[in-house]
Amino acid sequence: MAGDPLRTVLTERLGCEYPIIQTAMGWVAEPVLVAASCEAGAFGFLGAAVMTPAEAADKIAKVRALTTKPFGVNFHMFQPGASEIVDTIIANRDQVRAVSFGRGPDAKMIGRFKTAGILCVPTVGALKHARKMAELGVDMVTVQGGEGGGHTGSTPTTVLLPQVLDAVDVPVIACGGFSNGRGLAAALAFGAVGMAMGTRFLLTAESPVPEATKARYLTAGTDDIVLTTKLDGLPQRMVRTPLLDRIERAGPLAMWLRAAQAGMAMKQRTGATWGQMLSAAGELSKQQGLAPALMAAAAPHLIQRAVVEGRPDEGVMASGVVGGAITDIPTCRDLVERIAREARQRLQSLSATSDQARPAA
Repeated sequence: MAGDPLRTVLTERLGCEYPIIQTAMGWVAEPVLVAASCEAGAFGFLGAAVMTPAEAADKIAKVRALTTKPFGVNFHMFQPGASEIVDTIIANRDQVRAVSFGRGPDAKMIGRFKTAGILCVPTVGALKHARKMAELGVDMVTVQGGEGGGHTGSTPTTVLLPQVLDAVDVPVIACGGFSNGRGLAAALAFGAVGMAMGTRFLLTAESPVPEATKARYLTAGTDDIVLTTKLDGLPQRMVRTPLLDRIERAGPLAMWLRAAQAGMAMKQRTGATWGQMLSAAGELSKQQGLAPALMAAAAPHLIQRAVVEGRPDEGVMASGVVGGAITDIPTCRDLVERIAREARQRLQSLSATSDQARPAA
């Protein structure tokens, strides 16, 4: 409808009904969840950063079989087979509307996506990274504040978001601490063109996370969601589990052993050669250092135990702080429609308050 506050640059460019993004969580943002998010009116990203090229191609095809709506794909330039995944994304440009990534692609790669008509929407957790991505020519940036799950920065969303809005000329999407219509209204009030959510979509009926792990998420309070650097040397926000507690107490030797074991498991799963594994680690080490790059090999294996195998006590569980306030597991459609309804009510309430405060002519 005319003047709809939920029609923004995000909905116009991504082709979704509401300015809501379902983020690309590894092993969670699978075809069923992505398609359900898109069918509900949001914009879903497939989590291909943990996939082989063959898996990514297969799961892009599965999303296409489940929905005709446009969707996005997330990847990392340092993952094994990244160039093949990029080729597959571009080959599906008629429906893959956008890509998301952290640091990695250069101006040439971004230009290749743009030539194909695919929007580049990276996620950043610091002001300098937002500026760099804008300089490289991305179309939009998702700004994740420190409340976000998984790898995250130290600056709260309420501080980082306005900083980025003032510093870049591209549309900005708010992320980190959002789960409802009140949050969407707040994001729009800041000047963002929409909001992105990970943990909230993880806890939906279509999420592939096993019920035992979902139940553990629902019992976690905000005080149970902590920041750790022990998984790969970088800050990550996780639900406290028995395994995470042991990792926090472990010394450097145990961390290196865990990385070596996970590297072997990843090699077996992906079929990558040692040369490809070392090359991928080498690219990541340029950004983070060799030790964190090697320790990062352990994290995917530990996350899989919880979110794929349903063994939360033996794995780790990424979560935004907002996870401690989530108490239900709705369908994607019920969730998105509830958020849209709440956001409109909140925005209408603010508009009415403003009208009442305006002096009579």
